[in-house]
Amino acid sequence: MIRNIYITLMVILSFGLVSFVLAAANTNTQGDKSSSERNNPFFTESKLPFQAPPFNKIKDSDYKPAIEEGMKQQLAEIQKIADNPAKPTFENTLVALEKSGQLLDRVSMVFNAVTSANTDSLLQSVQEEEAPKLAAHNDAIFLNTKLFERVKAIYEKRAELKLNHESLKLVSYYYDKFVREGANLSNEDKTKLKKLNEEEATLIAKFDNKLLAGTKAGALIASDTSKLDGLSQAEIDAAAQSATSRGLTGKWLIPLQNTTQQPDLQILTNRETRKELFEKSWNRNELNDANDTRSDIERIAKIRAEQAHLLGFPNYAAWRLENQMAKTPQAVEKFLAGLVPATVANKQKEAADIQAFINKSGDNIKLEPWDWNYYANKLRKSRFNFDESEVRPYFVLENVLQKGLFYEAHELYGLTFKELHNIPVYQKDVRVFEVFDKDGSPLALFYADYFKRDNKSGGAWMDNLMQQSKLLGTKPVVYNITNFTKPAPGQPALLSYDDVTTMFHEFGHALHGMFADEEYPSLSGTNVPRDFVEFPSQFNEHWALNPQVLKHYALNYKTGKPMPQELVNKIKESLTFNQGYDFTEILAASDLDMAWHTLPVSAPLQNADEFETASLKKDGLFIPQVPTRYRSSYFLHIWGNGYAAGYYAYLWSEMLDDDAYDWFMTHGGLTRSNGERFRNMILSRGATEDYGKMFRNFTGHDPRIETMLKDRGLK
Repeated sequence: MIRNIYITLMVILSFGLVSFVLAAANTNTQGDKSSSERNNPFFTESKLPFQAPPFNKIKDSDYKPAIEEGMKQQLAEIQKIADNPAKPTFENTLVALEKSGQLLDRVSMVFNAVTSANTDSLLQSVQEEEAPKLAAHNDAIFLNTKLFERVKAIYEKRAELKLNHESLKLVSYYYDKFVREGANLSNEDKTKLKKLNEEEATLIAKFDNKLLAGTKAGALIASDTSKLDGLSQAEIDAAAQSATSRGLTGKWLIPLQNTTQQPDLQILTNRETRKELFEKSWNRNELNDANDTRSDIERIAKIRAEQAHLLGFPNYAAWRLENQMAKTPQAVEKFLAGLVPATVANKQKEAADIQAFINKSGDNIKLEPWDWNYYANKLRKSRFNFDESEVRPYFVLENVLQKGLFYEAHELYGLTFKELHNIPVYQKDVRVFEVFDKDGSPLALFYADYFKRDNKSGGAWMDNLMQQSKLLGTKPVVYNITNFTKPAPGQPALLSYDDVTTMFHEFGHALHGMFADEEYPSLSGTNVPRDFVEFPSQFNEHWALNPQVLKHYALNYKTGKPMPQELVNKIKESLTFNQGYDFTEILAASDLDMAWHTLPVSAPLQNADEFETASLKKDGLFIPQVPTRYRSSYFLHIWGNGYAAGYYAYLWSEMLDDDAYDWFMTHGGLTRSNGERFRNMILSRGATEDYGKMFRNFTGHDPRIETMLKDRGLK
């Protein structure tokens, strides 16, 4: 099955802290508090259902004072816990920590949403200004000696406390987190770590904003439609609409997506246009202009090596993988190395087949990266009599949503959905649905934001606007974001099969968030390791082609008729086609991530381009015709979204999801009983269990790589 590796921008909350770009702070505030409380919507809990954000009342100017007041309030709460003269107990220390920072938590989740999906220059400036303050705030908590002593005292006596399973897990969670954040360091080393953390946060915020600007500036602009031969009329109309939205009258614009390869490279017949589009993508942040990110990422990598060294680890990956399923860089490298031989062998065969096809066609060119997907698409069409354009009329976004995702969720879990039109949103294209559980009780709110905008980060992701917690009495408010091309007015939004699986993928994350059923917010929902969080999402992709689900949503938008079985068969037959290429670009990105994050502290500041090439050559993954899925300079996952030393997680989780789906298929497939079992044993457990144990309890065995290789057509 074709896999889409997209950004999953998950906010991992820790008593009101966002763990990546917005991951820290100071205590300064501005203005009169009473005035802020009267006018700033963040200062009081929302009265909307599920405490949904009142976007109709929120102004850009509200974020900074709310963030800074939130930091001030939380530090006061933290200091009160640390200074408590009473003996440290689970309730007066750890539960108190879980309850702290609710204002900061509230504003951070909303700020994270708008800065990634609907940003502007003011929000970007706030983001850059607050990032180092938030880093300092994080350190003020986790490097607080008195607070750590209380946490440590509880941890050392945890066996005597007669706590339930989840509460015991919270004890270990906090102790491990304090230690990992540097609580055991000397005062001198704590000071060094604080400075590094603040600098890293500043650079990450700058990287994010440079990447967004570079991606926008990198769009291909055509002055006449001859450059766009191969696109459908609807796609040409959409390109005209995109140009008009930027004030480019009489032109056509193809915006860049987050990955190296661009979807239109499959169908653009003009080779010069393909080359131009590819090079715009490849060089988007390497033009020696204000959006060039190379010096930023080179310094971030050095900072991370220094952070790890201070904390006693040989490299950043060793530090970050300690609490993941994989545990060590060596385990990840062994896992990736085991995939390389079969993948590269398939890639070499595919390259030879495509070059032979080119030669036979009489085009007389040498295969280049901007040619691969174009000729692979033609070869697939020839070999399987399959054209991607054949399936688009059957994949209408509205049907995929209502008759695909929602139908699957009903059949497996008993969920129903009702669209709400009285909940304010941050942008007019965003839609809101109330989610009802199998017994009809309210479960969650679900926001859907599917169309590309210039002020929206690339890729696709899920996140929370409100975290589930029984302790705090909150239910989940989750959202999915993608970057599909918005159709011209009056035309339906038609998707590729890749787009469809993206919707199923992100909805899998949403279900993981909706089914959260934990007492404590730190252990709730998607607050799990990177190499486990992609398991539910990638598992959910499998239902896109499940016969029962597919026939329900794959309806021709003109005739209303279901997709003919012959076309379904073509999709299935073609799924293992080009997997050498697809897997190689993902492996290369994973390898590149590990290379950056296994640098020792003794390594000098790297030259990004030279380092990238040398690293890929060393591991046999430098293949000019198959560029890495993300070049270092625009690899948002690892520099800005918390996937540092964790991009391998997509492949690791694929091993889990293929194995789990295989279990489903051998136990009756799409049934309510199977769905309930998956919900109860995986989706609702959050971070309350050992992840290997959870998987073994569900499937009855350890993860097996063979199922993934078979599914990919590599074995």
